[in-house]
Amino acid sequence: MRMWMVPPEILCRKHLLGEHVEIHMFLAHLNKKKGIQGFLKNNCLEPRSIFQRHEDLAKELTNRGYNHNSPIKEEDLKIVSELPLECQYWKINIEENLNNLLKRCSICRTRYNLRTKYD
Repeated sequence: MRMWMVPPEILCRKHLLGEHVEIHMFLAHLNKKKGIQGFLKNNCLEPRSIFQRHEDLAKELTNRGYNHNSPIKEEDLKIVSELPLECQYWKINIEENLNNLLKRCSICRTRYNLRTKYD
């Protein structure tokens, strides 16, 4: 499971849908009171960003014409506030994730190059 935390518009369909479902999986994982140290150590989870990231991904899904029927309510994130502070405020290295994504996926790489070409 991974939160890429890169601009959603550069994600290919597979990575956009994948990150969206993985956010729901992270919440289920947290609600089962399972450990998250491995996700943090491996640059995969930014707990305090789950709600906003989900909103950003849902907006991109809608912009692409996909249906989004799995909202997250802010109260669903109460579990994040129960984590130790150093876990709650863990930040992903976005540059590292971007480089990893662009090496893995030629479609995301193309979308990224097109986006940066016009910025």
